[in-house]
Amino acid sequence: MSSKILYVRLPCNPIFPIGVVYLADRMGKIFPDLQQRIFDLGTVPPVEFNGALDRAIDEFQPNLLVFSWRDIQIYAPVGGRGGNPLQMAFEVYYAKNPLIRLRGALGGLKVVSAYYGELWRNFGLIKRGLQRAKRYHQSVRVVVGGGAVSVFYEQIEKALPKGTIVSVGEGEVLLERLLKGEDISAERCYIVGETKPRDRMIHETPTAIEKTACNYDYIAKIWPEFSYYLQENDFYIGVQTKRGCPHNCCYCIYTVVEGKQVRINPADEVVAEMRQLYDRGVRNFWFTDAQFIPAKKYIDDAIELLEKISASEMQDIHWAAYIRADNLTPELCDLMVKTGMNYFEIGITSGSQELVRKMRMGYNLRTVLQNCRDLKAAGFNDVVSVNYSFNVIDETFDTIRQTIAYHRELENIFGVDKVEPAIFFIGLQPHTHLEGYAFKKEILKPGYNPMSVMPWTARKLLWNPEPLGSYFGEVCLQAWQQNPNDFGRETLKILEERLGSASLEEALNAPMGDKKDNLRKELVALT
Repeated sequence: MSSKILYVRLPCNPIFPIGVVYLADRMGKIFPDLQQRIFDLGTVPPVEFNGALDRAIDEFQPNLLVFSWRDIQIYAPVGGRGGNPLQMAFEVYYAKNPLIRLRGALGGLKVVSAYYGELWRNFGLIKRGLQRAKRYHQSVRVVVGGGAVSVFYEQIEKALPKGTIVSVGEGEVLLERLLKGEDISAERCYIVGETKPRDRMIHETPTAIEKTACNYDYIAKIWPEFSYYLQENDFYIGVQTKRGCPHNCCYCIYTVVEGKQVRINPADEVVAEMRQLYDRGVRNFWFTDAQFIPAKKYIDDAIELLEKISASEMQDIHWAAYIRADNLTPELCDLMVKTGMNYFEIGITSGSQELVRKMRMGYNLRTVLQNCRDLKAAGFNDVVSVNYSFNVIDETFDTIRQTIAYHRELENIFGVDKVEPAIFFIGLQPHTHLEGYAFKKEILKPGYNPMSVMPWTARKLLWNPEPLGSYFGEVCLQAWQQNPNDFGRETLKILEERLGSASLEEALNAPMGDKKDNLRKELVALT
């Protein structure tokens, strides 16, 4: 095997690059003589990006460059890119004080400039890497993949060098075929300037592969920056226990990127991988699955894994994950506490069963509450983050009151200081049901650019439609002004002060019917 692969993880927050690590690990197992190197720009200061990339290529002289691009979209309720994009957008769209609107506009300009700067920088790094590698191999090939590419694969074509292979979703089988010199036309990919992406390519089913424990002795040899993530115990190191998500949540892209077929990694292999990291001093693990327990049929798999973790004598570990809390059982709750779960996230999106149904999330909120009580009874005394995405589909003042009631009950179960409400406004992504809903309602038109953050597009992609958009904008601006360091709790507090709270039983029921007329009447009354 004459190929030399340099994996370049493009700049992003210092999150453990599990995708690149697993890709290199699998290729090393299939092709034992293959020369590989991982180069992580997430560990390099921005002023050194170009020089560091040049040195990595000069030292290794690859004939295959694989770029991993994790992040593109910027909508989030947290700081980044020089500020808080959500707050700045809301200041521009909803603030009544012209000085605050000006502040938001100036801050937004900074965010937009940083966003486009990052796009041009990353495209520039890909082109720079290709040109540099051609000094040593004129026939060098480039593969570009990762989470960002999988979502925006149709939009990035014009900015990539001709001949670039654009990989959508999982890349193991594609890279294996490429190294073997086999036809790749059936894989979820296309070649810039030569082929076009198939219609709905992202919805095609990924090829199932048998996952074995990552060989971290090998990874340490090919990744000089590996120790960066082991210096402190602050990092949660990613470990994958399964791929795929069977659900149809209206705004989520996971189910199409990873596929709806859930593929379980053998528990023994997962534990063996954790043990390797444990022996290197790692004590914090993040199970990187779309959902740790995606459905009831996978409860036995979760129990098996946790029992084997318990039997492994890795006694002082902690772990965290996204969890479908409606799939917990008392046995699972006991095992979670016993094996060191100290944080988990549940993305219920709304505390109204009516809206949960409309968003196709498949949650039974009553069951979630009972399972949370079981988890508390099992001894869980740590933090749970609850994600709420207001104003997604058919939000009303009634459903807001229901969400408040639901959240207060979670606080009753775990304690006010243990429940962190994360308030999101969905950044609409292509290939989702929500995008189809936006087309149907003529909020968006086919052919729009989902990578655009120009004001006329961004206001539609940052999903906060009227008639409640302005109301939420006003509430959120008040929350940032009063308590910017605890935005989620402050937002719920203000909503409860203004609207009150429903009964818990009302939140847990999902009556059929249209409440739009009532919403309009309440909006008029409030103004």
